[in-house]
Amino acid sequence: MIRRRFIELITLGTGSLAALGAVEATGKETVTYGVTGFTCITCAVGLETLLRQEKGVVWAKASYPDANVVIKFDPKEVTQDALKTYIASMGFKAIENPKA
Repeated sequence: MIRRRFIELITLGTGSLAALGAVEATGKETVTYGVTGFTCITCAVGLETLLRQEKGVVWAKASYPDANVVIKFDPKEVTQDALKTYIASMGFKAIENPKA
């Protein structure tokens, strides 16, 4: 059920990929989470695309082979807890301080 909703969101989303590094992020924070639950590259691309549509997220890059996501965000608009909750709502788990 969660996977079906996830696929619907990434295929019907209204976001744009134009946010890729287009803004100099002063006052922004970057966080890296390990991610469990990726079963294929589509999972990583979908999570990345949906994160970029979230308020306060400037940039996101998810990697299926590395099982992680790097997020640049505005802490005035979104908290790390909110980001982890959003990732969980997509059916994945964000793990702080992933192993290198």
